[in-house]
Amino acid sequence: MHRSFKTPPSWLGEDEWIANVFSQMKPKLVIILGPTGVGKSEVAIDVASGVGGEIINADSQQVYRTMDIGTGKPAPEKRQKLPHHLIDIVDPDEEFNVALFREKALESAGAIWSRGKKVVVCGGTGLYIKALTHGLFVGPAKNPEIRKRLEQEAEENGLETLYLRLGRVDPDALPAIHPNDRYRIIRALEVFEMTGKRMSQWQREHGFKESPFEILKIGLNRERGELYGLINRRCEEMVANGLVQEVRGFADRGYRLDLKPMQSVGYRHMGLYLSGAMGLEEAVSLMQRDTRHLAKRQLTWFRADKEIRWFHPERERRVILEVARKFFIRNSFEQELPVRLDREAKGKNNP
Repeated sequence: MHRSFKTPPSWLGEDEWIANVFSQMKPKLVIILGPTGVGKSEVAIDVASGVGGEIINADSQQVYRTMDIGTGKPAPEKRQKLPHHLIDIVDPDEEFNVALFREKALESAGAIWSRGKKVVVCGGTGLYIKALTHGLFVGPAKNPEIRKRLEQEAEENGLETLYLRLGRVDPDALPAIHPNDRYRIIRALEVFEMTGKRMSQWQREHGFKESPFEILKIGLNRERGELYGLINRRCEEMVANGLVQEVRGFADRGYRLDLKPMQSVGYRHMGLYLSGAMGLEEAVSLMQRDTRHLAKRQLTWFRADKEIRWFHPERERRVILEVARKFFIRNSFEQELPVRLDREAKGKNNP
C-alpha cells in the first residue's frame, strides 16, 4: 500500500513534512532484462527516451573497451543521442567483477537522479542485476592455499573437471555459472571446501533482502524457435561484420586469448578458429550452439524471479512503454510536491 503525502498532519511543519516524505520514498529503477539476442537494447532506448531517462548497462561483457561486435553494444550514434553508462569502462585485461559493477552502477544512478532524469537498467547478467537491486553476498574470506590448489588442478586437468565437480557438490549453483567462468567455479568450490556449506546455500541464507529501490522489472522473451533463429542469424552477422578481425586485433595488441573476457561466447570461438583448432564454419556453428545454451541459462535464472513481468519485445512494445510510464508517475513526489506547495501558497495569499 502506498501512503498519501498530500495532506500533512496539522502538527507537522512544512520542512518536517517534506523530510518525512523523503524518508518514506525509494528511488525508482526500471530494469529491462532477458536472454541474449532478444532485443533488450532497442526496448531500453525506447523506454528511456519515453520517460526522460538514461541507461545503465548491466551486461558483463559490454563494460570492456574494444569488445564491440561480439558483445552487441548499441551503435555509437544511439549512445550519443541517449546517455549510456558502464559501457567501455575497462580494458580486456583489467579486473572487473560484480562488486565493482554494483559500486559503479550506484554512482551512475546517483548522478542520473541528480540531473532530474530517470534510471533505466538494461542487461542480461542476472547476478549484476541481483547485486544492484538486493545487495551483494560477499561470503567467507578467501583461502589462498585452497585457491592455489584449485588453480593448479584447473591448469593440469582442465576447468571442465572442476565444473563437473561443482555440479556434484552444488548442482543448484550451476545455472548461474558459465562452464568457462574460472573465477566463480573456483570460488564456489573454495567456499564449499572451507565451510562444508554450498555456495547456493550461503546465497539463500543471505536472502538478498536489501531493497534500496522501488523496482519495475520488465522481462523480454520470445517463442523458443523465434529466439533461437534470431540468435543463429545474429552470430552470422557478427562474423560478417568483422568479429574475426576484432579478435585478431586483440592478439595483435598483445592481449592473451585466454583472458576472462576472451572466453565469452563468440570471442572464444573465433579464438579457436584463429589458433587453427577448427575451421570457421565449425566455429560459427559452435558459437550459435553455445549462445543458445547461454540464453537458456539466462532464462532459467530469470524465471526464478517472481518480480519480473514478461513481454514480447515487439508485439507488446506499446504496453511496455505504458507500463514504464505509469510506474514512474505513480506516487511521484516530483508531481505531488509542487501541487501541494502551490495550494499552500494560494491559501496564504488569499486568506
